Amino acid sequence: MLLFLPEEPCPIMEGLSDQALVQVAQYFSALAEPTRLRILNSLRSHEQNVGELAEQCGCSQANVSRHLSTLAKHGLVAREARGTSVYYRIADPSIYALCDLVCGNVARQLDAQAAVLGKRSTS
Repeated sequence: MLLFLPEEPCPIMEGLSDQALVQVAQYFSALAEPTRLRILNSLRSHEQNVGELAEQCGCSQANVSRHLSTLAKHGLVAREARGTSVYYRIADPSIYALCDLVCGNVARQLDAQAAVLGKRSTS
């Protein structure tokens, strides 16, 4: 998938107030942590509890709980208590379109860097 940038500025972004831009920046800051990205990726296929997420992410339950709190605060995950367990799921599946777009762009950049390095080592 190629990333095409619009020729004209995004009219939605142009119309945002300073307060709205602060909220957008905070939303992106919630994604600016590798553990939170691992958690989102783990929740891609099904809901899980903190223990399951901690095991998959290689973190303590306390650490995962803190990250889940941040993700929930920004509306990225939702929680549901069932008996003595709390299960987390993705609240807004469109987050994956954003993550896939960014990850695809980063992968292309890494491939290009590897190709340049490969050319240097064979010279």
